[in-house]
Amino acid sequence: MLVSGREILQAAKKGGYAVGAFNLNNMEILQAIIEAAEEEKSPVILQASQGALKYAGIEYIAGLARIAAEKATVPIALNLDHGTSFEQVVKCVRHGFTAVMIDGSQLPFEENIAIVQKVVEVAHPNNVSVEAELGKIGGVEDDIVVDEREATFTNPDEAAEFAERTKCDALAVAIGTAHGPYRGEPKLDLERLKVISTKTDVPLVLHGASGVPDEAIKIARQYVSKINIDTELRIAFSKAVADFLRENPNEIDPRKILGPAKAAMKEVVRAKMRLFGSAGQA
Repeated sequence: MLVSGREILQAAKKGGYAVGAFNLNNMEILQAIIEAAEEEKSPVILQASQGALKYAGIEYIAGLARIAAEKATVPIALNLDHGTSFEQVVKCVRHGFTAVMIDGSQLPFEENIAIVQKVVEVAHPNNVSVEAELGKIGGVEDDIVVDEREATFTNPDEAAEFAERTKCDALAVAIGTAHGPYRGEPKLDLERLKVISTKTDVPLVLHGASGVPDEAIKIARQYVSKINIDTELRIAFSKAVADFLRENPNEIDPRKILGPAKAAMKEVVRAKMRLFGSAGQA
């Protein structure tokens, strides 16, 4: 069965590793993530963004995750990624999500705190963990667009106050990552991340980690408990499909077309689990 995101993140923080949170849009992506988790013996967090819920439908996303968790031997949580309304969060809780993110990072500090507190009041009694975001992470995440000039790094003192007042279970911080593909190598403020980690006990989350150099991830994973990956899965998927169709232009069987894509995504997930230190931690 699905477990609470809190259970997975607390174990990661205590164990000194990070758990990958991989975005789910269809069955092949789900299978790639779960097969990788089983082979690596790693806990894993499945994520559904607003775009995924619109594309597949919340019933299908929740159903796929539930079936996978029932068959799996590793801990699995299902998280709403970048929820933007209280109503959306409640809907996800009702459909069996075991973790939700309420993204109030576009709001003023006090309003961000207020919306997170409201979500916590609903989620915690249902054993659903709550992730919040402080600071603005640049890039595009479905309907959420933050211009690079508007991105702001997380203030460590504000992070401590925010975590204490909201009682959130995880906090996404802005230290220089961005959603979507990078133009050049990202420069992360790892010292800021270290300071934030010393000022609060809440598990920290790194968004926009696709494309971040491995060496930076190895340092960051000392301070974060959850690392989000989406873009690299999309790249692996699209490249595998394009390569297959170029070599087999007359193929019309979707199973044969999508098979190589699933295999490519699985290898990305397996590599991330080893990099994050979660392999063997299930």
